[in-house]
Amino acid sequence: MDWSSIVIKAPVTVESLRSLVSGQQVLIDGPVFVARDQAHRRLVELIKSGRPLPFEPAGQIIYYMGPSPAPPGQVIGAAGPTTSGRMDSFTEPLLARGIRVLVGKGRRSAEVKAAMRKNGAVYLAAVGGAGAVYSQHVSAVETLAWPDLGPEALLSLTVSRFPAVVINDLAGNDLYDSGPTAWRVKSKK
Repeated sequence: MDWSSIVIKAPVTVESLRSLVSGQQVLIDGPVFVARDQAHRRLVELIKSGRPLPFEPAGQIIYYMGPSPAPPGQVIGAAGPTTSGRMDSFTEPLLARGIRVLVGKGRRSAEVKAAMRKNGAVYLAAVGGAGAVYSQHVSAVETLAWPDLGPEALLSLTVSRFPAVVINDLAGNDLYDSGPTAWRVKSKK
């Protein structure tokens, strides 16, 4: 598949996600919000208390990433994904607020997959260990909230041609389940 054929850009609509199929390669352009465990905890606390969030989540993309410090002359250091499952207990309230795309690595819980289907969201995987490559797709970084969290602060990135793979599509397909089955069938032929 041609990586340039499918581009995702926020604000993302449910309609724009309907054509995505588990296993497709996509590119992300534009704004992406970065949040890890502690930032997610604070976002959910704000939601539960009825206070405003530091960004409008409707139609947005969240990337589970812990950046490394930027070397001289660069906007960010390594920008690889972190394990998504650590955010599972915080994900549903953000999906209910309109987050449409989640990006990280590893499987999602059955509860998160059900919440994605209910709220019209997809999950994409970025390749673990490719943080230096991903940093080349980041042109700007801004700390939006909680700088006291260091690398877990809430960030806004501007990305261009950021590669990812659709893991969970709107139909409920999961590449982590179907991929190994497909490879076993192919290897028996």
